[in-house]
Amino acid sequence: MSNTRDKVVVPESELKKLGVQAFERLGLPPADAADVVEILVLADLFGLSTHGLSRIESYGERLQVKGINAEAKIQVSSPAPAIRLIDGDNGVGPLVGMHALRAAMAAAKESGVGIAFARNSNHFGPISPYGLLAAEAGYASIIGSNATTTIAPWGGTDARVGNSPIGFGVPNPGGKHFLLDMAMSVVARAKIRNALKAGTSIPDSWATDAQGLPTTDPKQALDGFLQPIGGHKGYGLALMVDLFAGLLSNAAYLTHVKSWVDAPDQPQNLGHFFLLIDTRRLGSASWLAERMNDFASILHESPPADAQRPVIQPGEIELARLASQRKDGIALDADVLALLKRHAE
Repeated sequence: MSNTRDKVVVPESELKKLGVQAFERLGLPPADAADVVEILVLADLFGLSTHGLSRIESYGERLQVKGINAEAKIQVSSPAPAIRLIDGDNGVGPLVGMHALRAAMAAAKESGVGIAFARNSNHFGPISPYGLLAAEAGYASIIGSNATTTIAPWGGTDARVGNSPIGFGVPNPGGKHFLLDMAMSVVARAKIRNALKAGTSIPDSWATDAQGLPTTDPKQALDGFLQPIGGHKGYGLALMVDLFAGLLSNAAYLTHVKSWVDAPDQPQNLGHFFLLIDTRRLGSASWLAERMNDFASILHESPPADAQRPVIQPGEIELARLASQRKDGIALDADVLALLKRHAE
């Protein structure tokens, strides 16, 4: 380990071992702890530290008050050859997510296309780690989850829509996979909180006040609602994610989703969906690699408006961070490392 200001650089293997120990002490069986840590460490490798092992704070608190079931018995059923239904038994979200991913892979391997609907789950981390695992196995993916409500319906004045993330992935055999991972809000609430601390205003496209009107005041924004990307189009997309992840999965949806902040001891019953396509059914690995590389090169060859910021395709920054941190170690907040150690001990 080495210290960089308030960061500590930890080798991936060491961090995984510590993470597994911490989740085992919180009550998870070893194999389940390994599944959870697989997703959270990939998030840290990508540089998505807010969704990495720092999540042991909220996951750990809910495990300790029995809001999450540490010994979840996850069930998988198959009502049709290409469909899998996953009952997460209120388990840790990334554990349910990994079961759903594997189930969707099995369905896609059998039928060419597979979809898994998961219910009785919790926050399952960022989407891009699942997209990477799918891409490395040869599957293109569309993955989504619903979330606690933080967005007002378009034109409304109270929070009834979740900031539900969706992600897309397309593999590039031997090259850089396409990975897009996005939530439905223009910005995260953390950026608005930072503006309030700094005493600066925010763009009126970020959030509304409590009356549903656009505001540049970060305090009013924190008392109000996040704005969806693309206005009414983002609102519609957020609803579509919830219809697939929540309603079709037989999970909670919209205001039926419980807030883990307000009710940490209550099951959230979040839902997820994993739609996978076996790209090997479409052509050879060399065929796909040639087309994916050409696709990326068309984008890369566009003259940049800022010479210091060349054109990229989604996922390139995260994959570069992953390669760098696998080589040099993962930069982790010192307080996150200390919390992991406390749980592990």
